[in-house]
Amino acid sequence: MVAYTNDILVSPEWVKNRLDDIRDDDPALRLFEVSVDTDVYAEGHIPGAFALDWNIKLQDPKTFDVPPRDDFETLLGSYGVTPDTTVILYGDMKNWFAAYAYWLLKYYGHEDVRLVNGGREYWIKQSFPLSTERPSVAERTYTVTDVNDEIRVDRETVRDALNGDVSIVDVRSPEEYRGEVLAPPGWNEGVQRGGHIPGAINIPWNQVVREDGQFKSLSELQAVYKSITDTGAETIVYCRIGERSALAWVVLHELLGYECVRHYYGSWVEWGNTVGAPIEQGRYADAKPSPQS
Repeated sequence: MVAYTNDILVSPEWVKNRLDDIRDDDPALRLFEVSVDTDVYAEGHIPGAFALDWNIKLQDPKTFDVPPRDDFETLLGSYGVTPDTTVILYGDMKNWFAAYAYWLLKYYGHEDVRLVNGGREYWIKQSFPLSTERPSVAERTYTVTDVNDEIRVDRETVRDALNGDVSIVDVRSPEEYRGEVLAPPGWNEGVQRGGHIPGAINIPWNQVVREDGQFKSLSELQAVYKSITDTGAETIVYCRIGERSALAWVVLHELLGYECVRHYYGSWVEWGNTVGAPIEQGRYADAKPSPQS
């Protein structure tokens, strides 16, 4: 198989062969489970993995934004992470929130971050070991040295891009994109309007993963995003609350090597609830031509 642009995926076998190192107090490796269903960790997790609750630890519940820099430093330090640690992430739902944690670590400038290809479900299907023990390690000092603002955008930046040479990709389901539903079944963040950002193309997140949760091959992923022909032009991705679009960011920026991929963190929960923000509804629109260099 042809290699991805960046070697950021690790196989479940790779993790299984390093369980002793992962469980060690040495900060070289740290493994985290970041699942949509935060209760599944207690039922059994990869031995040595810590749980990261995305809802209370990976966002600020007061501002609904990324956690403040100081809080993020304290969080990672509490798990014995240093700037030199290889952070390994996995989760349920084909790595939805594990991908969001990956993006967040990159936003705060952490160098070495990996995703377990296939996530939690694939690990379990391989009958690999699970544990109910909660690991414990010595705390360490973690310092953010660089904030990578280039990989995120806010609402005003998206609005300014509506008439520019920017590809905007909505990774939600076609039903959400058309405005027929406001959220996937069982989810509701109180969005007042259905639809999509004007000019956005719909490339659902689940087109990039196989049924078993592993990422598709390089050529298959290139085919998924064939409508975005200029890999150097700006591309903005969004979903509903930012987890599925983080997965798309990982694919476009890390696996395919697109140079300027930016994550609209506020996504549809922000845009759909903003008075005066323009929306479109209805059928899938053909992708506009990608800007050429």
